[in-house]
Amino acid sequence: MDFLAKIVAHTLKESLELFESGKLAAFKAALATRPRPRSLKKALEDAPGRAVIAEVKRASPSKGELAPGLDPVELARIYERNGAAAISVLTERRYFHGSPEFLQEIKLEVNLPVLRKDFILEPVQVYESAALGADALLLLTQVLDAGKLRALLLLTRSLGLEALVEVHTREEMETALSAGADLIGINHRDLHTFEMHMDRALELAPLAPPGVTLVAASGLKGPQDLARLEAGGIRAFLIGESLVTSGDPGAKLREFLGVAP
Repeated sequence: MDFLAKIVAHTLKESLELFESGKLAAFKAALATRPRPRSLKKALEDAPGRAVIAEVKRASPSKGELAPGLDPVELARIYERNGAAAISVLTERRYFHGSPEFLQEIKLEVNLPVLRKDFILEPVQVYESAALGADALLLLTQVLDAGKLRALLLLTRSLGLEALVEVHTREEMETALSAGADLIGINHRDLHTFEMHMDRALELAPLAPPGVTLVAASGLKGPQDLARLEAGGIRAFLIGESLVTSGDPGAKLREFLGVAP
């Protein structure tokens, strides 16, 4: 099953409906009263040790329900109390069982940067993300050509947000850097099959020049995984499934960070 193709097709349909709904004007108007954006890049760089973007995630396309009773706001508070550098939120309903309201509510309750980690494919979604209060959003090099990536990155920055630009290959890393990305996520997960390639971040990290902040994502199960990546020069990590399925996300986060119970 090609998970990426299914999600992209559904997201394009939803973004077209969003544009045709006439809500773009309302999104632009909401920018005047949204909370002041916080820098995700700075939060990761200023973290005293390992920097973890802790994710609020109820489900995944490949595994279905992960934490069906998850309270998004309470989980975000737990992450903040236990040392997260930032919060990641899935707002897509069909495949991740998220909601845009999750992001709005979390943004009002935590003092950390909030990343909207969804498939952003069209400008209307960038405006929507800003109106919801996101501090950063995700741009996938795998589904955006070089021109579209650069245009969405420039629009994102013009609205005061940052973009975590996700890559999976050497070619995608080169595309991201050429577009001007300075915050790059390296995903171990193949988005077509959802198989893991756990050496990917270590292989691609040396391609990033100084000044680029790298974030390793997917398949991180314990502090030993983070230590291995740290040895390769990576010190920021996006972690979701291991936290939400742990039974005690706060304790699991402290374990990842190497903080005593």
